[in-house]
Amino acid sequence: MKFESVAEAFNYYRMQSVEAIEKRAAEISKLIDTDPKADVKSLNIELEGMKEAKSNIESRAAFGVQAKGKLNLITGTAGNEVSFGEDVTASKEYRSAFFKQLLGRALDEVEKRAWKKAVEMRNNVFATSSNTGAVIPTTTLNEVVSKARKIGGLLAESRAFALPSKISIPVGTPSDAASWHTEGATVDSAKPSIASVTFDGNEILKVFSISTKVETMSIDAFESYLVDELVNCVMACVEDALVNGTGSGQGTGLLSGITWDATNSVTVAAAKDIGYADVVEMVALLPRGYANGAKIAMNNATLYRVFYGMLDDNKRPIFIADPKAETIGMVLGFPVVVDDYIPDNTVIMGNFGQYLGYNLPGGIVVEASRESSFKSGLIDYRALAVADCKPIVAEAFVKLAKASA
Repeated sequence: MKFESVAEAFNYYRMQSVEAIEKRAAEISKLIDTDPKADVKSLNIELEGMKEAKSNIESRAAFGVQAKGKLNLITGTAGNEVSFGEDVTASKEYRSAFFKQLLGRALDEVEKRAWKKAVEMRNNVFATSSNTGAVIPTTTLNEVVSKARKIGGLLAESRAFALPSKISIPVGTPSDAASWHTEGATVDSAKPSIASVTFDGNEILKVFSISTKVETMSIDAFESYLVDELVNCVMACVEDALVNGTGSGQGTGLLSGITWDATNSVTVAAAKDIGYADVVEMVALLPRGYANGAKIAMNNATLYRVFYGMLDDNKRPIFIADPKAETIGMVLGFPVVVDDYIPDNTVIMGNFGQYLGYNLPGGIVVEASRESSFKSGLIDYRALAVADCKPIVAEAFVKLAKASA
């Protein structure tokens, strides 16, 4: 169901149970993380209405207010202050306070309380020298992630985490099939094959400056500008690291995070061109169980210079473009992912959605400084994120590349 306003969503959910609201919120969160075509604006409206409805239900229960009664969500009841819920950064009061702070505008009392609570939360994750910075609102972060995923590349395919750094996370791998059993015979227990991944806490930092005329912009216009900047710097940094990250003070990428040898890669001599037999050999190297959901990734130049005109042994093209233009197309029946951070003449195949991941545990902190560019009349904005990325299971990927020399 699509809602046009927060009030409409609130009225729909206010008579439902907290369990039903939490279940739908989890569905929306998964949809935003996995579906690049999701209508994030509409979903954020629904989330905001659900949050207010949940708060309303809990407040009525706490103060004995009947379901048909009314509760002032701004002033509270019986002299109590408004509750911002479990996540203050998801509240509309905090969103307003966040952008007013960056634009140098005054906050009302409710916004001040939301801001103070969020800054306290930020201090548990980030150490900064400014008291004017806090994590961007949840709705804005959802816009950043969604917009980055719509651009495509491996960031749109990889698995997103939002878990504390240095925590080992178990990830299942393809298991062995059951076997036929002889009646009465003893069957040995099988131990499940479980991989784990531990994300580090690496910093991503970007400073961008704009004219003081930004202070005349509306909150919605400034949010749109900020989303574009964060996609172009923070999320682009993560996407680059998914491929090329060294793992030293930054995320670990597919190229350096996996030991490539004859068991998982095909190397074509520099004097030769990549051919059909090489592609078939790469696909054959992918271990059983990982081909389900696997995709083939390369940059745009490799797709159109190498694969676009490649023919199989029966003179049929191996790359089939999608006539509906909903995807790039297929190579040997596997979907193609175009990521321009992958070097020329390099192809990586694997189940990126299951076994390649990035972690953004504390959102993105944005701080403003009006002193650092005082002479030029600019305002400096600094974006800071703690993030990491890496291949979760190395054997889930294979590579085809042409030697450089």
